[in-house]
Amino acid sequence: MPAVIGPVEEHWLRGVRRCRSPNQDQRPEGEVSALVLHSISLPPGVFGGDEIERLFTNTLDHAAHPYFAGIEGLRVSAHLLIRRDGECVQFVAFDRRAWHAGQSQWEGRSRFNDFSIGIELEGDERSFTLAQYRALATVFAALSAAYPGLNEGRIFSHQQIAPRRKYDPGPSFDWALFRRMIGSGFHS
Repeated sequence: MPAVIGPVEEHWLRGVRRCRSPNQDQRPEGEVSALVLHSISLPPGVFGGDEIERLFTNTLDHAAHPYFAGIEGLRVSAHLLIRRDGECVQFVAFDRRAWHAGQSQWEGRSRFNDFSIGIELEGDERSFTLAQYRALATVFAALSAAYPGLNEGRIFSHQQIAPRRKYDPGPSFDWALFRRMIGSGFHS
């Protein structure tokens, strides 16, 4: 059973497991004003296991699956991973820049890694669990309380900020459910 997600303390969520990623650096302006939602499964379509954590910590065995050979040398991370059961794993402190968005732009603003928090949902762009939506809503409440620049209007899909290059979290992400949860003040 996932731990109870607490408030942000010194840029880390209380109550979540930490797995520090080397794929991060200092934010150029220190700004935290956007949330970017992603989806990931490794290998594609496979859930569970530690492959996502290994990817974000540069310890993935690239010989373990044919797909992994194609991503060898990739240096990426996210601030947070929300697993299928709602467990949260934090890789990067929120005041640091995680390497999640890549080339990105929205309404004239680029380089989203500089000012956004990246959250990966364990999924394959087709399905997410109620436990993930609940955890995400709770995380958003904690983040928006800690970082005044974050609000419901500053939540983006990876596809929105990197169109034609990315498609996550995908068409099955239930934005209406998520917005109802955060609009109602839902938290676990």
